[in-house]
Amino acid sequence: MPTTTYTPRPIDPQALKELRATDDAGRPTAPFTDPEGDAPLRCCLRRSEPGERIALVSYAPLRRWASATGAEPGPYDEQGPVFIHADPCEAPADGALPFTNAHRVLRRYSTQGHILGGRLVESPAAFEQALAEAFDDPSVALVHVRAVEYGCFLYEVRRA
Repeated sequence: MPTTTYTPRPIDPQALKELRATDDAGRPTAPFTDPEGDAPLRCCLRRSEPGERIALVSYAPLRRWASATGAEPGPYDEQGPVFIHADPCEAPADGALPFTNAHRVLRRYSTQGHILGGRLVESPAAFEQALAEAFDDPSVALVHVRAVEYGCFLYEVRRA
């Protein structure tokens, strides 16, 4: 049984406000109506529903974290595509780990923003154990959960 407590974190509200205007690649945000649903939303950590207004933006999660903490990720800084609601939405309330129903990579980062390693998680049952093992290492400051298929950032996890 995992002994470490941790919290999945959606994109910060201030960052969302900025991303809804201009993304981290400097492009204007272009909202659209999602015809099919099922896009993994990083603002509220749930899947979109058909007909919702969303946007696909470029997001640099480590860069934003580093600017708030003073870390220097250097070449580990990266940006990639994420889906967000086009308008403000409710943050997740329950703290449950989302998007655990597929293969995921858990990428561990130090307080300097350097990658400490990663782990492929192949089942929902193994997900919490992998997080607990990551946070058992005191040098791990945060974990990024990523999709295997595209390598996309899904959300960040920190100790509670």
